[in-house]
Amino acid sequence: MKATAQATAGIDELRAKLDRIDERLLEDLRARIGVCVEIALVKKDQGIPMMQPHRIGLVQERAAAYGSAHGIDRDFLRALYDLVIEETCRVEDLVISS
Repeated sequence: MKATAQATAGIDELRAKLDRIDERLLEDLRARIGVCVEIALVKKDQGIPMMQPHRIGLVQERAAAYGSAHGIDRDFLRALYDLVIEETCRVEDLVISS
């Protein structure tokens, strides 16, 4: 079945909208990592350990609660935040050990 020009244009519009959302998401991830660098500098200066398990649990629970409230799978958000937290911990380790 061939897509009509109108349907193709509609999909192109939606894909452009998705691209703009992705840009914001990536910018927010970059900003989040930047704040984690600032936190790592404070931790380094104050001799605070990098790993703060209570904070990690809080962030994961907040994401899961957001998912529940907004119809996004909690397990997906937990997995996503596992990746985000893993990367920010890696970056904090680099900053603290430098």
